[in-house]
Amino acid sequence: MRGFLQHIINHGWRWTLTCLFVSIFIGCARMGNPDGGWYDEKPPMVIGATPKDKATHIDSKKIRILFDEYIKIDNPTENVIISPPQMEMADIKGAGKQILINLKDSLHPNTTYTIDFSDAISDNNEGNPLGNYTYSFSTGENIDTLEVSGYVLEAENLEPIKGILVGLYDQMEDSAFHTSPMLRVARTDSRGHFVIKGIAPGSYRVYALQDADGNYTYTQKSEKIAFSHDSITPSSKPDTRQDTIWRDSLHISDIKRVGYTHFLPDDIVLRAFTPIITDRYLIKTERAEADHFTFYFSYGDDQLPLIKGLNFDEWEAFVVASNEKNDTITYWLRDTTLVNQDTLRMEVQYLMTDTLGNLVSKTDTLDMLSKQPYAKRLKQQQKEYEEWLKEQEKAKKKGQPYDSIMPIKPLKMKIDAPSQLDPDKNIRFSAPCPLMVADSTKIHLYSKHDSLWYESKFLFRQINTLEYELLGEWHPTIEYSLEIDSAAFIDIYGNATKATKNGFGVKSEDAYSTIIITLAGMNGKNAIVQLLTSNDGVYKETNTTSGQAEFYYVKPGDYYMRMYIDENNNGKWDTGDFDQDLQPETVYYYPDVLQCKAKWDLTQTWNPTAMETFRQKPEKITKQKPDKEKTMKKRNADRAKSLGIEYIEQ
Repeated sequence: MRGFLQHIINHGWRWTLTCLFVSIFIGCARMGNPDGGWYDEKPPMVIGATPKDKATHIDSKKIRILFDEYIKIDNPTENVIISPPQMEMADIKGAGKQILINLKDSLHPNTTYTIDFSDAISDNNEGNPLGNYTYSFSTGENIDTLEVSGYVLEAENLEPIKGILVGLYDQMEDSAFHTSPMLRVARTDSRGHFVIKGIAPGSYRVYALQDADGNYTYTQKSEKIAFSHDSITPSSKPDTRQDTIWRDSLHISDIKRVGYTHFLPDDIVLRAFTPIITDRYLIKTERAEADHFTFYFSYGDDQLPLIKGLNFDEWEAFVVASNEKNDTITYWLRDTTLVNQDTLRMEVQYLMTDTLGNLVSKTDTLDMLSKQPYAKRLKQQQKEYEEWLKEQEKAKKKGQPYDSIMPIKPLKMKIDAPSQLDPDKNIRFSAPCPLMVADSTKIHLYSKHDSLWYESKFLFRQINTLEYELLGEWHPTIEYSLEIDSAAFIDIYGNATKATKNGFGVKSEDAYSTIIITLAGMNGKNAIVQLLTSNDGVYKETNTTSGQAEFYYVKPGDYYMRMYIDENNNGKWDTGDFDQDLQPETVYYYPDVLQCKAKWDLTQTWNPTAMETFRQKPEKITKQKPDKEKTMKKRNADRAKSLGIEYIEQ
């Protein structure tokens, strides 16, 4: 024993160095974990602030918040909200173990200021989030602590809106939204959820605004907005909630009832919309192809533009085609000499909105330049001719039939006639340009009965300038033949179609499902009910005033359902108008999936108002997904499991 002690004494310096080396190694392992040691899982903690949090009688615009470790702020420009809103953006930055804030606007007297960091603060090394943190102070004697919360959704499809401003006014007049900045503000998260903090007792009106110019006021017609005439009175009450403590991602450690202050109202729902901009002006003109040009207006008008040709004769020069709204107008050139003219110079007279909001006449001089110059098209035609000529020469050398004159390309009509037609569908025809002739006497529909073919009745009609439709009486198990004679369709340039023949059948009714929906509480209301696909697109649509919606010939699969109340009976969803005091038409979503099977009838009862609006839209068809919640990584538990030891969280 004495020899062993003497050995330590004689070689003590080596023992000391060894211990020091081990200590340094262990310390490094704890910080950087190169050997898989324990990770830092503690979020940063606020240890002080100047001025103090919730301090009163403050007149300083410079704020310093101190933490117990190095921190970082994620995109403070978007994630940090200061209320009352700042007309001049504040300077917010992380610096080591502190956050420095420099308010640029003047401070209002007797006002509570809140700086809501949400979950933007985390530690610098591991990214552990601090959680929802709000700093506040008052320029007066009291700190206002009331809160209100809710959701902002797209009025048309109940999509959560991320990043839209939500603000309060203590003025009850509608004009305040136009003339004054919001009193207190918040911004919605990825779920469309908002929390407005630091509110004084009183009554308020709440609005949402996609603020394009940063003035916290509704000043531009293009800004998305939401409004409600209901006034809110913030309040609070003591309450309890369940907090679940997880041991790991699969196991619950404990469930505790925790007391908290419940702020009300917490279920505000704002349906945001973009108003229709009725100001009319010419957006652009385009001549993408040589045979037509298009005018695009911001808004339509019954009076179409007047065109005067400056280097051509405009008399009967066009076939004019406009869309339903009359905001997109296409002029098809009748004469091929005009088609081959690369530049059409014209004087265009049309109606536009002046600065006073009145429609006035305006005249522009325009040069419509073809994006496909005549020389380029001639070159392409020559290339095609040379290729055709080579094919004929090859055929001639081989002793095969050949042509000496290149045939004219026929007009190609697109005919949507699938081999198996749905019983409730019709056959669509699409022309590449306006037609001079659409001769229905050259269209023949035959049906096969007991191996014999018979002529079937049909209705042929024009839908718009370029589209037509053939309606027939379709019967499952019957075979059909659609036969079209040559020159049944001739376009305005004299090009004609070839003879065609399309055979098709009609699917059996056993291949489909039927959906019958009883709408509770909707009897007498004009409801438009839409069956939706998994991408939120409309598959089928029906309207009802009886409170029952029926969908026939539904293909097997999963569907969803949306409904809106057609207040003005125009057959389409209408947006709102703040100045006219019009809310957008109300939209509801059936909250579950509708699973359809062949030969099955699906019957459901749906009360559209039974569930809160913000919970209705199924997650699977909601495009605005919630951001991944910032949480502790809990890597120490995984580390302990890999080592085969029990980890007790500190």
